[in-house]
Amino acid sequence: MKIVAFIQSSDNQINSMSLESLAAAQKMKKMCNGELHLVIFNNDLGSALLEYECDSVIILDNSQLQSYNPLFFVEAFNQISDQINPDLFIFAHSYETRDWVPRLSARLDIPFISDCTNFSFNEKFIFTRPIYQAKLNQDILLSSNQAIISYQAGSFSKDNLISGNSSLNTGISSDLSSVNNTIRPGEKFQESSGGVDLTAAELIVSVGRGIGKKENIPLVQNLADKLNAQIGSSRPVVDAGWLDHSRQIGSSGQTVSPKLYFAVGISGAIQHLVGMKGSKCIMAINKDPNAPIFEIADYAIVGDLLEILPKLTENI
Repeated sequence: MKIVAFIQSSDNQINSMSLESLAAAQKMKKMCNGELHLVIFNNDLGSALLEYECDSVIILDNSQLQSYNPLFFVEAFNQISDQINPDLFIFAHSYETRDWVPRLSARLDIPFISDCTNFSFNEKFIFTRPIYQAKLNQDILLSSNQAIISYQAGSFSKDNLISGNSSLNTGISSDLSSVNNTIRPGEKFQESSGGVDLTAAELIVSVGRGIGKKENIPLVQNLADKLNAQIGSSRPVVDAGWLDHSRQIGSSGQTVSPKLYFAVGISGAIQHLVGMKGSKCIMAINKDPNAPIFEIADYAIVGDLLEILPKLTENI
């Protein structure tokens, strides 16, 4: 079985979620005793992938692929499919993936199983994905010869990446001259909405309705500044207009997997938990000792956050 994993990059950095999906792809390769080929569109970063266990690294350094354009991306992978004929394409479930990979699925006429959190293998792969706002898990038996898979952030850890010695595959090329480019470059999605990409943050302080009112948000901001962390939020905070939607974490926001997730005044509804349960360490402050967030928290503080936050910030 041949597996091709795409390593997304931006601002000359490898996307953290792509490294998580690479960890999944390495595990899949081992389970099915298959081949694993990595694809990246950045020549400067391609050499860094040689330190990971895989069969080859493919660098497509076309000028048309240096900035995001779904038309060029789809054609590049269409040509990779023709030259390698992989059984599985593996992607991180990022904003870009959600935009252009469905186009690739239609172009290749193969299924796209998105937002997966796990898999198993017994002659054929079975992929697990959350449904109904993560209230249930769905198992999908792969019966087609080819498929595209994307993995949710935090489902696998880049700490489990396997080191090895790989080589560059210089026999794969792409000619994008035939693409009728009808898309003009513009601002990135996150930038145009005035927000940030929380999926890349290693430290997040997230605020919920327990903060009480908008005027108390600076208490959370001060703590985040001390920790050099990004601010996230639950949906009620966004719905109230206290923070921008780009800060929302959960089933209707971003999915994150930071090293530290500090939940402040968040009760822990399932719609929020699905977006942050992959965090390496979870700390929570809530006045309700029975708050669901405490069920998954590594460290819990029961008390009035308006009293705790200033003292905590002062002593950091």
